[in-house]
Amino acid sequence: MSVQGPQLPVGTQVVIRVAGPDDHGGTAQRGATGRVSGIAADGRYSVRLVDGRETVARRDQLSLRTVYQDEAIELELPDGDRLVREHTIYAAVVGSRAFGLDTDTSDTDTRGVYVAPTEAFWSLAKPPTHVDGPEPEWFSWEVERFCELALKANPNLLEVLHSPLVVRQTPLGEELVDLRQSFLSQLVYQTYSGYVLSQFKKLEADFRRDGSPKWKHVMHLIRLLLAARSLLLEATLVVDVGPHRERLLAVKRGEVSWDEVERWRLSLHEELDNALQRTTLPATPDVGGVDEWLRSVRRRSLDDA
Repeated sequence: MSVQGPQLPVGTQVVIRVAGPDDHGGTAQRGATGRVSGIAADGRYSVRLVDGRETVARRDQLSLRTVYQDEAIELELPDGDRLVREHTIYAAVVGSRAFGLDTDTSDTDTRGVYVAPTEAFWSLAKPPTHVDGPEPEWFSWEVERFCELALKANPNLLEVLHSPLVVRQTPLGEELVDLRQSFLSQLVYQTYSGYVLSQFKKLEADFRRDGSPKWKHVMHLIRLLLAARSLLLEATLVVDVGPHRERLLAVKRGEVSWDEVERWRLSLHEELDNALQRTTLPATPDVGGVDEWLRSVRRRSLDDA
């Protein structure tokens, strides 16, 4: 395997990947360790071995000692694309098409949840927590990671469970959707409002520097505040923007002034504060209920093996 990387400074601990001659007429064996002692004009490295001998090697014939140790115990990881193809329990279209903000040029973004076989977790090579692909614009989470993030009121994951555009749903996926209320809590106030506030500070800096922020991003931040307000007041997440579509698209096109957008944002933050005082959402999500379901999923995976 060819190993590329930045130039190695003198003194770096390395491992010889390919046997080669040493300066005593012998051989520096594969796996021998030493330190870089110099760099030749042709880019090759002089390496002083632990017994005092020296050898010369190219960069692709050397590994950092810590990297070499990791490679020595490396196992082949589970095929993420195969996990998505064979073990997806739920997938839905998200983004502009789910929000009702799509245009003729909008992408079709799909997000999914897969359940890695329980036995796969018994290996040193654990299944991936997420997979980008195998189809374009398709991103998936392993069910445990999905639950962890959704319980923290991550907007991206909550929207997956509430998208009206479901493209795949198995019986387990139906159970997950039935459980979606368990993920909702007053934590949405901190996650939605806090994220929007931090992002608007960056956008304001862009506006002052360049005279124009990324209006599409501005639109989606306002959309998040609208969704959070609805969620706190109605205890359910409505993904489609409904009557706000045209005004939001005007923001995206840059037809709404920054000052007007800022007034809208501040007004929504105030409404969010009021909604938090009136919400019927619990202070925290139903972690126990979600955990019990996840345990049952793992047990059933063993039964089906």
